[in-house]
Amino acid sequence: MSVSTVAAAPSVCAPLPVLGRDVTVPLVTGGEVTYAALDYAASAPALQRVWDDVAAYAPYYGSVHRGAGYLSQLSTDLFENARRTVAEFLDCREDDQVVFTRSTTDSLNLLAAALPADCRVFVFETEHHASLLPWRSAQVTYLDAPRSHREAVETLERALADRDPYGPALVCVTGASNVTGELWPVRELAAAAHAHGARIVLDAAQLAPHHEVSVAGLDVDWVAFSGHKLYAPFGSGVLAGRADWLRAAEPYLAGGGASRKVGRREDGGVDVEWHDSAARHEAGSPNVIGAYALASACTALTEAGFDTLVAREQYLVRTVREGLADVPQVRFLSLFGDDAPRVGVLSFVVEGWNSSHFAAALSAEYGIGVRDGLFCAHPLLRTLLGSDPQAQGECGSPESAPGEKSLNAIRVSFGAGTPDEHVERFVRAVKELVADGAKWNYRTEDGRCVPDTSA
Repeated sequence: MSVSTVAAAPSVCAPLPVLGRDVTVPLVTGGEVTYAALDYAASAPALQRVWDDVAAYAPYYGSVHRGAGYLSQLSTDLFENARRTVAEFLDCREDDQVVFTRSTTDSLNLLAAALPADCRVFVFETEHHASLLPWRSAQVTYLDAPRSHREAVETLERALADRDPYGPALVCVTGASNVTGELWPVRELAAAAHAHGARIVLDAAQLAPHHEVSVAGLDVDWVAFSGHKLYAPFGSGVLAGRADWLRAAEPYLAGGGASRKVGRREDGGVDVEWHDSAARHEAGSPNVIGAYALASACTALTEAGFDTLVAREQYLVRTVREGLADVPQVRFLSLFGDDAPRVGVLSFVVEGWNSSHFAAALSAEYGIGVRDGLFCAHPLLRTLLGSDPQAQGECGSPESAPGEKSLNAIRVSFGAGTPDEHVERFVRAVKELVADGAKWNYRTEDGRCVPDTSA
């Protein structure tokens, strides 16, 4: 199917208004064009509604939990209402805790710090580094990349059945891959974990912006996600789920807010009574605006309706895949197959091109922002590409990173704020670059491929 045929199909619904939708950028070939932000998987643009909500609150900003003044009380109510909004968004159980953090990475490191003694952790090699690396104080079993949902569940079941001694265990799994966009069988993996006496944490960083996430429905023990991928503009994240391990653990940060009572002992030391609530792991002055922005995004997505958002996003996925189906040089990366359900994240390689060179040309010549590299998921990319870690790349290969010299893939990602035109322009640009090559010369600078303006 040609790109013109795909583009002619009516869009399911209009994109949600986001910041930056009218920003223009210069082209190296001359002139300007509206920027096509197709790197949602890294950070999604903030929803206009979220920005408006934050701007309306900003004059009333005050410290929380500690002040008797009107603005402090207002901010405290806002902060705690944001917690309740997030709990509703995630369909949390009645006794679950919602802890505000800085990001998904921060959330999973918090949980790692709260693991009981001798806890075993099971994680697939396919995970983003945020969920692959935090478990340094635990005994970790890394599982090979599965090639189907069934294989994923069977692999986990075998690993859990073989563990010895039979003690506390945690499974960490993504909801949607930040590389392939493919959805994982979370409910089935949760059932397998619980059948073997293990708990499970869901990395929903790429899932929550695209699909409804129900902690109760998926039967996961915890879920972690980030505001900056959920159309919120500030550094905020969430760890939500069971309270017992969090209550039993030492506070993630020691300080004001985490402590209920502090007193001096006769021997000169200090006795501390820590909170049992989410405040136990939220020491210091919290990011009230970030939490409010994140909650505002949750409300906006809920009101827009995930059924509608998913339908539109799938239209854009089809536009890309069908539009490039007749370009044999383009190979999309996949674990579970081309027909596997996925969110608006697609990674690919182009025969004859270094990924950094291709991404640089998309930006400089077409005003399209994508991502290239290994996407903080190095083991997964190496598995998908079957590439040699020492393989030397071309333009853009950072010589200062031994073992990771080749920037191997290109990722295009989009979501609720992506206009049809941005995706259609991307498809046209890929076809033109493959057919005709770049119009400009490029060179390597600080490990990145950039237009050569020296001529």
